[in-house]
Formats: sequence, C-alpha cells, structure tokens
Amino acid sequence: MAQLLRVQNFTVSSDGIGAGADQSLEDPFGSGIDPGTMFAWAGATASWPNRTEPGGSRGLDDYFTRDFTHDIGAEIMGRNKFGPQRGPWQDHEWRGWWGDEPPFHTPVFVMTHHERPSFTLSDTTFHFVGGDPATVLDRARGAAGGKDVRLGGGVTTIREFLDADLVDTLHVAVCPVKLGSGLRLWESPDDLRDRFHLEIVPSPSGVTHHLFWRR
Repeated sequence: MAQLLRVQNFTVSSDGIGAGADQSLEDPFGSGIDPGTMFAWAGATASWPNRTEPGGSRGLDDYFTRDFTHDIGAEIMGRNKFGPQRGPWQDHEWRGWWGDEPPFHTPVFVMTHHERPSFTLSDTTFHFVGGDPATVLDRARGAAGGKDVRLGGGVTTIREFLDADLVDTLHVAVCPVKLGSGLRLWESPDDLRDRFHLEIVPSPSGVTHHLFWRR
C-alpha cells in the first residue's frame, strides 16, 4: 500500500495566509497572527491534546483534531516551524517550541541548509536534514514504518512540496479572518484544482474545511 504524503489541519486565513512576517521567539507564527483566533477551532475541541479541563466540542472539528496522528509514521517540517533561528545554529540548546513532550510521537525531519546532530525528546526524534523535497521525503518514508508521512509546514515548505508534485492529500482549515499580508499558501484554493479534487465542508465553528486529494 502506498505511503501518502499528507497535509493535516493546516490553518490559513480567508485570504490564504498561514504565517506572518518577522517570526520571533515572542511571535512563533510571525507578526499579525493571533494563534488564539486562528486555531480556536481546534483548541475548542474535546480532543485537543493540551486541554486541561473536561468538555470541548464534538463533531467535525473534533474529528480532524483527533485524526491528526492517525496512521502517521513520520513528519517533515521546515526549519522555521521548528524555531526562530536563521543561518548557522548559534544555540544547540534550543529544542523546539513544544517542551519535553512534543506532540508528534514519530521521527521528525527538519529541512535546513545547516544540518546538526539529531536529538530525542520523549518519543520524538528530530533529524536535521538537507536535500530537495523528494530526497527528504524518501528518508521520512524509510523511517515511517510503512505508515504515511505528514507534511507539517510551514507555508514555504508546503509550497515547495506542492511545486514538486509530491503531496497526495491536504486538509486546510480556512479561518474567517482576513490578514492582508504574510506568507500565502494560495491566492485561491481553486489554484490547486488542476491536480486535486476539492471538497469544502463548513463547520459550526466558522472555519471551512478544505479537503484535497489527487486526481
């Protein structure tokens, strides 16, 4: 059975923006991005992994939140998703935004021009790898134990894999807020219709779930 490359639960604004400029330690998603607004649809669900109180919504949003780890054996992400440093690594003590218990539970392949030694936190090992998208995907598939590979982002990394025609399915949650500037996944979701089928499913939370799969 083929190992798919899947984008899951990637959230953009109504004008297609998934991250702001000027990412920093204080603004992991870049300036102009309010995570409390953009990702409220997932945070409100019963299955949100960081939930500290009982309750939360059920239904479509909860299904996608719960499905995030299903049949995923490895993750690929860009360096900017891992952290705010640029250029040669100045601080090897930085272990990502997620603390001692990262949410991935699989090998993670961080794409970078500046490779560094791998390290493990809990059940997640981070590998820092160079190479083009196809090369990195081959490595991730080899580590995934026959399961699918998740393409975690950010925007630039997803665009690189789309341009290389390597993405099999995408789930993009479109938040009803317009940002105007930032890193744009698309001008319109119709941009991808030449290669993908598209189903758009509205949610009571206000987001619309865009489901793409290869033609």
